[in-house]
Amino acid sequence: MLARFGPSFFSMYALAKPLLFALDAEAAHNLSLLALDWLYACGLAKLIARPSPPKPVRVFGLEFPNPVGLAAGLDKNAAHLDALGALGFGFIEVGTVTPKAQAGNPKPRMFRLADAQAIINRLGFNNLGVDALLKNLERSRYSGVLGINIGKNKDTPNEQAADDYLWCMDRVYERASYITVNISSPNTQGLRELQQRDQLHRLLGSLRERQESLAALRGMRKPMLLKIAPDLDDAQIDVMAEVLKANAIDGVICSNTTVARTAVAGHPMAAETGGLSGRPLMAASTEVLRTMARRLRNEIPLIGVGGILSGSDALAKVEAGASLVQLYSGLVYRGPALVRECVEAIGAR
Repeated sequence: MLARFGPSFFSMYALAKPLLFALDAEAAHNLSLLALDWLYACGLAKLIARPSPPKPVRVFGLEFPNPVGLAAGLDKNAAHLDALGALGFGFIEVGTVTPKAQAGNPKPRMFRLADAQAIINRLGFNNLGVDALLKNLERSRYSGVLGINIGKNKDTPNEQAADDYLWCMDRVYERASYITVNISSPNTQGLRELQQRDQLHRLLGSLRERQESLAALRGMRKPMLLKIAPDLDDAQIDVMAEVLKANAIDGVICSNTTVARTAVAGHPMAAETGGLSGRPLMAASTEVLRTMARRLRNEIPLIGVGGILSGSDALAKVEAGASLVQLYSGLVYRGPALVRECVEAIGAR
């Protein structure tokens, strides 16, 4: 039946893209999610995404139907989970969520660099808080692998950051398939300082202790992952790998957005503050992934994210050491068809 739609099957997003790109980037983001929800509610989600072929993989002790996931940040409050789940992802990560609701940074705070296939955002962990996210999950029918990405509130000092992460972990533990600790967003002042050796060791030590306590209490152990920045040199990666192994972290996500602007030097929007994602992030994030893979020596599984705009990009992440990959900015420029393309590219390896 779907063949009846012919070329329009894959051109729906191509037709909508110019209209979306005529809007402010954040407004287009919100409108796209609302439109996706409407299509899903009307039973029309198959018009914009063909099912991905099965490519099962077991990572972190979890079974994934395919290795291509949605990165955190697109659905911060888990408000669009059912519709996103119809796009063929092998897993979805929601958040970043914080203990209390926060508005994030002033608008405008999201910018497209269309000719570079890039996005700059300085959203700042805007979300409705962990309790609102859990209420959305109660209403959701999504039953796939679910990651929940947790962070600290902007007004929480780093000395008390562990309290925020522990608060969120306690609350999301039962609903999450895995939990991601985000200490690498460039848009919360001072957050990346938590990547330094002593602070990271203390934070992960507290979280690992709570993880095992919750596992014993709930009778099920949920993997805990750490999301790192791409703006790390070899010495910093060495230190981080040492701390990760010492604390027996279940997985690492490489990487978040970058504060570097070398790849977009001279662009009119290059001076906008925030994290740069999309095509210009591909090389840096993949190099951090490759270096971390060498340091960890296959002891800790990795997720590769950053700059994936084609199936060959996804395959490059796998070849650099990733067991799974995640998409976000690539969906803005390529649309939902990118999901299946990445699954097929990895599957043909």
